[in-house]
Amino acid sequence: MSLTGIFLVIFLVVHCYVNANVLFTNGEENFNRAAHFMGTNLLIRVTEIGLFAGFILHIIQGYKLEWLNRSKRSSRYAVSAGNTTSKWYSRSMALLGTLILIFLIVHLAHFWVPSRITGLEEVVYDGKQYHNLYLEMKNVFAEPWAVALYLLGCFSLSWHLLHGIQSAAQTMGWTSKNYFPFIRSVGQVFSILVPLIFALMPIFMHFGWEIDLGSITLLF
Repeated sequence: MSLTGIFLVIFLVVHCYVNANVLFTNGEENFNRAAHFMGTNLLIRVTEIGLFAGFILHIIQGYKLEWLNRSKRSSRYAVSAGNTTSKWYSRSMALLGTLILIFLIVHLAHFWVPSRITGLEEVVYDGKQYHNLYLEMKNVFAEPWAVALYLLGCFSLSWHLLHGIQSAAQTMGWTSKNYFPFIRSVGQVFSILVPLIFALMPIFMHFGWEIDLGSITLLF
């Protein structure tokens, strides 16, 4: 479970980098070009299969681990220690994971299915056609319920990562006092920063906000 979790964390970095283009003034073209590259590059498409396998494995492993933990006890503890021995989010990984799973299904229905299967409107840059995934994002996030659902998903992801990254590091044996505090700190920053960037996307798209940092060009 730690290995699949680390693999998915790497995916989050790439996904966050590409999608963050929508926050900027020239983000529409940059984002559509990047999405086109991700959808047509053979290596990326092959990796996508591994990504789906990683998600499925991580979900199955998570529920199996939760079931094994619960099956070890015939009854619940008479008294709960609360946050004395563990944080609430570490005790709620199954719940947080389920919320993320629901969010993931909706996210795939909103963007992956139209992009890969049912088709999207086309936009032309330099005489070449691209799927207008940016327009699809604008349409989806015009709905307040969609924004609220995505924010809930990002909130759940943040808490899930906060425990998951540290737990994965411990499982992998990266517990030396020389570098474990660094790993824990990086994990805490990552658990806040990446979900925050993801959360800003539906908010910016819904309200039509943009960050003007001049010309930002991606190499796609």
